[in-house]
Amino acid sequence: MTHPHTAPSRGERLLQMHLGTVERADAFYGRQVHPYLTTAMRDFISRQSMVFLSTADSGGHCDATFRAGPPGFVAVLDDRTLAYPEYRGNGVLASAGNITENPHIGLLFMDFTHEHIGLHVNGSAQLVGDQELRTTHPWIPADPAPGRHPVLWTLITLHEAYVHCSKHIPHLEPAPRPSGTPRARPKDTDYFTEPTPTPNVPAG
Repeated sequence: MTHPHTAPSRGERLLQMHLGTVERADAFYGRQVHPYLTTAMRDFISRQSMVFLSTADSGGHCDATFRAGPPGFVAVLDDRTLAYPEYRGNGVLASAGNITENPHIGLLFMDFTHEHIGLHVNGSAQLVGDQELRTTHPWIPADPAPGRHPVLWTLITLHEAYVHCSKHIPHLEPAPRPSGTPRARPKDTDYFTEPTPTPNVPAG
């Protein structure tokens, strides 16, 4: 069977042969995996307010992270191109830094509230400036948060897009953060750090 949209990796095919899933996998490749965003995929992305993404540096060391914003904050520029904004944040820029070394990127959009379905998008990424992107795509909306501006955009050229089935996607109800006094907890910057040891001061 030919694969008009994608070909399995060597590792995928070896495991498919070992576990006897070649026929099922070929049916999935042929029907579900696309080298472009279908109309339904584009509409789905325009409704999403979060995405999980993965990158790796030139040595293959991976980083998984999360982005969120108003619905459609990941802009569909055309059926093979997406872009999302990068903000200053903690200043580490781990994902953007990886992209400067290795353009491969994976995105996972998940709808936990209505359709209970997911969408994988894999492609290659490059970093562009805010003004550069808006010169070619002036319709991209500004961030609604006052004073918040992207320092860069990640521009993604799509290689493949395919469904993530609904079987194990939990149902989550959107809700505002609780009001009132939050429970005591460390600040974000201290949340996962070890306590600073108390120096041993000789008695005397």
